[in-house]
Amino acid sequence: MPKFNRRTLLATAPAFASACTMNRLTPALTSASTPGTTQFPPLIDDIEHRTFRYFWVSSDPETGLAPDRWPSNPFCSIAAVGFALNAYVIGVERGWVSRAEARARVLNTARFFHDAPQGPEPTGNAGYKGFFYHFLDNATGTRFGKTELSSIDTTLLMGGMLFAAQYFDGDHPEEAEIRQLVQAIYARIEWPWLQVRAPKIAMGWHPESGFIASDWKGYDEAMLLYILALGAPVHAVGPEAWQGWTSTYPQVWHGSGDMRMLTYPPLFIHQYSHCWIDFRGIRDTVMRREGFDYFENSRRATYFQRGYGAANPMRWKGYSSDIWGLTACDGPGDATHEYAGEQRKFRSYSARGPETLKYGFDDGTIAPTAALGSIAFAPEIVIPAAKALAEFQGGRVYGKYGFYDAFNPSFVWPELKGTRGSVDRELGWLDDDMLGIDQGPIITMIANARDDLIWRYMRRCEPIRRGLERAGFTGGWLAR
Repeated sequence: MPKFNRRTLLATAPAFASACTMNRLTPALTSASTPGTTQFPPLIDDIEHRTFRYFWVSSDPETGLAPDRWPSNPFCSIAAVGFALNAYVIGVERGWVSRAEARARVLNTARFFHDAPQGPEPTGNAGYKGFFYHFLDNATGTRFGKTELSSIDTTLLMGGMLFAAQYFDGDHPEEAEIRQLVQAIYARIEWPWLQVRAPKIAMGWHPESGFIASDWKGYDEAMLLYILALGAPVHAVGPEAWQGWTSTYPQVWHGSGDMRMLTYPPLFIHQYSHCWIDFRGIRDTVMRREGFDYFENSRRATYFQRGYGAANPMRWKGYSSDIWGLTACDGPGDATHEYAGEQRKFRSYSARGPETLKYGFDDGTIAPTAALGSIAFAPEIVIPAAKALAEFQGGRVYGKYGFYDAFNPSFVWPELKGTRGSVDRELGWLDDDMLGIDQGPIITMIANARDDLIWRYMRRCEPIRRGLERAGFTGGWLAR
């Protein structure tokens, strides 16, 4: 069998193009891309319920701290807390917990983060300048190890908090307190402090070494970050920040016609901001010029990955038109082994995406969140993928609390396995953990696909509306 390299990859282009043509895009904003019009099979209800249980069982009810991963539970991920807050509300709407039960969880979470110590010292604090550290110690609630003060993880935490504050809008004193605490937490974030290379916003800060040398620039998961920074009630950034963000778009356009899209290989890039913002029908200056919106962009990215899985240019085991999905996730281990007649590299936790895209890396590891987190964009191809993933290898990937983070049917060498998961010489590698930041988009986007739940409340969220308008978005629901 020929060695895999760029030349042999390009030789697969006709098959890949055929797969994409077979999955021809429907126009944006048709019934196929409008949540609320799809009939969901019982399996989707089951996935949603199991994933809700993941957050309800794994999170600390007294502090709201949600584990980065579970059941190993090494430390709290503040981004996972944001997704947990989404899950509690979804549980109320689906009748799995009472409003009072969820309200208590949300209030405890808001109280914890409101009162958590902030300061420049490298130990003993949960954050600084209103931002929070990426990971927090489960016992103390303060910085875990040498982790960074993270602008994006603070953003994802705030996404969940702002949604919960919108949802708990009643006169009950606990609901009023939730709103008050969330407003205070959001208001004290000093977004301009991270504009060390203005107008872009830096990725974070370490007390030992200062600001991280990289900024958030388009296109990736940080759209929500800039919207919240632009919509902030006290320490807002100027509109030029969004112009700085979009100034790098020319480097990441891919394809043409109805497959032209802003891209970055992992699918989480195309999902995270959409978990809280309804981008259907609203456009900034760049997308008005292009003639489609960011929702359609993510829909195209989803179809692109499905086409890549169907074509399977690297000949990995298991890939098909229903088994697909590459994103950032766990992996079998950092190793090199001969596969399909050549030496292939495998990784542990890593960002993954189609090798046909710039910066793509594909080692045969599939993450269910990649497909399931895109259910609101393209339910017509994600629902069959959900069924295939749940049934794959006799249900091996689907557990009591939802999907395990990732699996790799091609990795069949137990002696090369990393620190996580197990390897079967016939079935391949399977993770033994679930990750909060991967479970989160699954339950969140099922809820959005079902009835606009998160989007419906966030369309009324004043900071979201203000941030979008200051970024230059017009049309659609913003005009109402």
